[in-house]
Amino acid sequence: MNELRIEGREREQEGARIPKWLWIAIAIALVLAALAGAAWWFLGSRPIAVQTADAIAPSAGGAERAVLQATGYITAHRQATVSAQITGTLTKVLIEEGESVKAGQMIAQLEDSGLRAALGVAHANTNAALAQVTNARAQLAQAQSDAKRQDELVAKGMVTIQAAEQARTALAAAAAQLDARTREAEAARAGETQAQVNFDYTVVRAPFSGVITEKAAQVGEIISPLSAGGGFTRTGIGTIVDMDSLEVDVDVNEAYIGQVVPDMAAQCLLDAYPDWRIPSHVIAVVPTADKGKATVKVRVALEVKDNRLVPNMSARVSFLAGKPAAPTGAAPSGVLVPPQAIVDRDGHSVIFVVADGRAVQRTVAAGARDIGSMKLLPQGVAAGEKVVVSPSPELRDGASVTTEGAKQ
Repeated sequence: MNELRIEGREREQEGARIPKWLWIAIAIALVLAALAGAAWWFLGSRPIAVQTADAIAPSAGGAERAVLQATGYITAHRQATVSAQITGTLTKVLIEEGESVKAGQMIAQLEDSGLRAALGVAHANTNAALAQVTNARAQLAQAQSDAKRQDELVAKGMVTIQAAEQARTALAAAAAQLDARTREAEAARAGETQAQVNFDYTVVRAPFSGVITEKAAQVGEIISPLSAGGGFTRTGIGTIVDMDSLEVDVDVNEAYIGQVVPDMAAQCLLDAYPDWRIPSHVIAVVPTADKGKATVKVRVALEVKDNRLVPNMSARVSFLAGKPAAPTGAAPSGVLVPPQAIVDRDGHSVIFVVADGRAVQRTVAAGARDIGSMKLLPQGVAAGEKVVVSPSPELRDGASVTTEGAKQ
C-alpha cells in the first residue's frame, strides 16, 4: 500500500515558511521608512529663515560709551540732475565728472538760432508799438490844444458851441487812441520778455554750487525736460552734488530705535579711512519704518568734512551717551555683536555665522563684555561677518539658511 510521506526535513522547511501577509507588512514598513527618511531629508535640507547683523570692530575712545552701533552709507542731502527747460540740440557741454561748479555757472548751451530770431522779431514789435505810442501822444497833445482854443473862441462868441463840442470829442478820441497804443506796447514788451526767457533757456546753468558726479549728455544730442520715449532724447545733462550737504543714512533695527533721539551725539567711522573718527550728531529719526527689514532710517550729520568724503561710501555710526572724548588708547580687540546672537548649545556659548548660505557654528568665550547695547567677543568672529540674531533651537551647524531683514 502506497502512502504519501513527508520527510522530517521537508516538514521543518514547510513550518519555517513566512506567511504571505507578513511579507506584505514588511514591504509596507520599508516603504513607510523610506518615505519618512525622504521627508526628514527634504525638511532638513530646506533653508531656515534667519535674521542677521554685522559683526562690528570697536573704535578707540567712544566705544565704551556707545549705546548702539549701526551701519549705513554717506548720502547727499542735496543733489540734482540738471536738464534744460526746453527741448533742443546741445551745442556746448562745459562740464566733466569730478569738476566743481558754482551756482549760476554756465554748464551747457542749446542751439539758439530760431529763438534768437524770435527775440529779434519781438524786439522789433516792441519798438514799433512804442513808436505808435509816441504818435498817439502827439495827436492827443494836438487835440488838447484844439479843444482849449475852441473853448476860448466860444467864450468870445466867435464860434458856435457845436464846434467846441466837436473839439472835445476829438480830444476824447485821441486819449482813447493813446490808451490803446499804450496797451499794445505793453503786450509787445511782454512778448519780448517771453522771447528773452525762451532764449535764456538755451543756456543751462548750475542751480547750486557742487561737484559734477555724472556727465549724461554730449554735444549734438537732443535734450528735453520730458522723456520722448524713443531712447534718443536725453533728459539730463549731468548730476551735481552739494558736498556740503553730505550726511550718513543708517538703518536702525526698530527694536532699538527708542535709544536714538535727535541731536544725540555720535561718531562715524568710514571703512575707507578706519583711523578717521568723525564727530557727528543725529539730525532726525525719519518717522517711517521699512516693514521688509524691520528698520527705521536715521539721518546723521557729519561735523567735519573734507575731500575724502564721497557719496555712497559705507560707514559705521556709534550712537553715544554723551559727547565723544578724545581717544585715550587703542580700540578693544575683537568685534561687537548683538547679545541675542550668543546662545547655549550643549553647555557651550556659541554663535552662528552665515557663510555661503549655511550656518557655521563657532564656540565663543563665555561672559562676553558689555559695550553699550552690544557684546564684545575677543575672538571667534571677524569684523564684517554676518551673525545670526536669536537663532532658533532647530538651527544647527551646517544648516542651510536664508536671510531676512538684517538687524543692527
